[in-house]
Amino acid sequence: MRQTNLTDDFSVSAIGLGCSSMSHGYGPADRDDEESVRVIHRAIDYGIDIFDTADVYGPYTNEQLLGRALGSHRDDVTIATKCGLVVGPDGRFRRNGRPEYLRTACEGSLRRLRTDSIGLYQLHRVDPAVPLVETWGALGELVTEGKVRALGISHATCEELELVHSVFPITAVQYELSVWSTGTLDDVLPWSQKNGVGFLAFAPLGRGYLSGHVDHTALGADDSRNRDPRFSPDAMSVNQAIVEGLRAIGARHGVTSAQVAIAWTMAQGGNVVPIPGTRRRQWLGDNAASVDLLLTPEDLRDIHNLPSAVGEMSWDQLRSAGSPTHRS
Repeated sequence: MRQTNLTDDFSVSAIGLGCSSMSHGYGPADRDDEESVRVIHRAIDYGIDIFDTADVYGPYTNEQLLGRALGSHRDDVTIATKCGLVVGPDGRFRRNGRPEYLRTACEGSLRRLRTDSIGLYQLHRVDPAVPLVETWGALGELVTEGKVRALGISHATCEELELVHSVFPITAVQYELSVWSTGTLDDVLPWSQKNGVGFLAFAPLGRGYLSGHVDHTALGADDSRNRDPRFSPDAMSVNQAIVEGLRAIGARHGVTSAQVAIAWTMAQGGNVVPIPGTRRRQWLGDNAASVDLLLTPEDLRDIHNLPSAVGEMSWDQLRSAGSPTHRS
C-alpha cells in the first residue's frame, strides 16, 4: 500500500484502521475479540500500518486488545493512541490535561500496548482547567524521553493548534471528516496543509451509515448511535438519499458506497489519512481497496450536490469545553 506523509519525516499507510468499535461504543452484542485480532492481522497483510485507539475506549480494553494482537508486528506499525479523556463512575467523560496525569496515562498505555514507545500520542481533548502550554509541554517531554515518537491532537481550535504547534511540533491532527461531516474543510484542514501537518480523518463512513449496512431497527440497546439524532429512524430515512447517491457513483466504478465515501475523504488533501473502523474482515478488504479508487471531477461534483445530512450529531458536544458529557 502506498504511503502518505503526515510530515516530511513521518509517513504512514494511505489508509489506517480505527480500532475503537472493536470494544467501545457499539455495545457488547457483536463484540468478538478473536475476530478483531484477525481483522488487525489482515490489515497488516494489506499493508495498513497505522492503528488508532485510545485509553478511554473500553476504557483500557481497546488498547489491551491492540497490544495483544500486534505481537511481533509491533515494531513494523505506528500505534496511535490518545490521552486526556477519562470516564467517571457515572459514565460521563471528563477532561484531564494535568501534566502528572498525562505521564501516568502514558505509562499505562505503554503497558497495555506492550511497547516501549508510542508512535503517535494524541491529546484527545483540550482541558480548559489546565493551561494548554503546560499540557502540551508535558507531552513534549515524553517525546524527548523516547516514550513517544510524535504528538497529535484532536478537536482543538485553530488558535489552540497554533499555540501548541509553537511549543512542540504537531505531527497530526485528528478530526471527523466524511461526506456528511464536512465542518473541518473550512478551517482545520487548511490549517494542517499550510503547516505541513497530517490529518487523520476518523469516521469517514459516518459510523457505518454511509456503507448502507446500518439498519436503525437492528442497533443494540447499548449502541451509542441510538442516542444520536442523526441515527433516529426519521433522520436515517431522509439521509438514505446520501447513501443512494454514493451507490450510484460507485456503480460507475464497480465499487461500493463505502469505498466511494472513503475515497472522497482521501481526495480532500494529500495529507489526509482516513482511519475507518471495522470489526469484520469482510468489510476491511473493501475499505483497503478504496486507496486505489480515483474519483473523477464528475464524481466529486455529484457528491458535492448530494443533500445535506439531517440530524444533529450529539457527539459534537464533546468538541466544546464545558460540563461533563454522557458517554457517546
